[in-house]
Amino acid sequence: MMRLWNVFIKCAREQKRDLWVLMLSLAFAPLFVFVYWLMTSAGGSTTYGLLIINQDKGYQNLRAGEALVSQLKDFSYENGAPFLKVIEEIDLTTAEERLHNREAAALLIIPENFSEVVDGMEEGREVGPTSLEFVGDLTYPTYTIAAVSAMTVSETYLTSMSKINRPIGFLETPLGASASRSEFENYMPGLFIFAVVITIFQAAMLVARESEGGKLTRLRMAGVSSFEFLGGISAWLVLVSIISAGLTFATAVALGFTSQGPLWLAVIIIVFTSFSIIGTGLIVASFAKSVSQAFVIANFPLGFLMFLTGAAFPLPRTSLFTIAGHEVAFADILPPTHAVIALNKIFTLGAGFSDVVFELTALIALSVLYFAIGVILFRRINLR
Repeated sequence: MMRLWNVFIKCAREQKRDLWVLMLSLAFAPLFVFVYWLMTSAGGSTTYGLLIINQDKGYQNLRAGEALVSQLKDFSYENGAPFLKVIEEIDLTTAEERLHNREAAALLIIPENFSEVVDGMEEGREVGPTSLEFVGDLTYPTYTIAAVSAMTVSETYLTSMSKINRPIGFLETPLGASASRSEFENYMPGLFIFAVVITIFQAAMLVARESEGGKLTRLRMAGVSSFEFLGGISAWLVLVSIISAGLTFATAVALGFTSQGPLWLAVIIIVFTSFSIIGTGLIVASFAKSVSQAFVIANFPLGFLMFLTGAAFPLPRTSLFTIAGHEVAFADILPPTHAVIALNKIFTLGAGFSDVVFELTALIALSVLYFAIGVILFRRINLR
């Protein structure tokens, strides 16, 4: 038992030398709890955006379209928090553009003769059929939640008004090729970005390996400038990222994946995403004293880049504010978030350059910022 105790004390003393790694390991899961609390704390529940174009013209004194919109707004969780964020629109093109930009999960179009049909149902007379139309990206998980919830509210409203068989149906209109996408294809855009995100280990460990054992000192004595050193490493890591994403894409195509949009645009997104990952790797390497320590610390940002950006699985977006008509969420501070959204538009909706300008601009700006922070930290800490 004494030897066991001695080994325990030895481990504790050695761990004290890597206190930074121990603190990160212990704080990782609690920090994720805090992040998820931030994402769901607005009202205590997630709210799903529902665009509504109310074309109903009314019938006599009945305004059934307005009544349905009111009930959709009142639909809430048990704690009273709204379940749907109802956004009323007039123009179909604008509404579809907002769907493309993920500013809402679904669009409901109420027909012109809605009140007339509802009045006929209430009076018990035969009326012509009509449909409530739901539009959205069928591959977007929150579309299903928002659309089914709105259908449930509509069904409840219509059932309360009906004395005859209900002549109102539900029509679902998919955006782009979202209706023909398989479950396998739906996961691919995020996995392509994950193929780039995972290179954070290469970025952190490769740079840390050069720092370990005095290799950087020998490079400086050989006349290698910091620009040459970091430029050479960055060029290699960008190539690794492209190869990783390329192999992932080739595997996906071999298994049945198809792209609806231009591949050259996807390559540009992959390249700029890789710069943000390289910058993050440089930040990690700046605080790592060894290759093994860099590996452990790299897991910390990897968790955020995987789970909060949609690379591993999609998460509901909680809007914080709006820029140029685009809603900004908490996860948008991470560059891969914009890359995942852009690739979803390209591969699923067949989007072109003009359709992903906002995401591409945000991705480039954040990638430059992350890369610049990584370079500055590494130069000040390791290349002084």
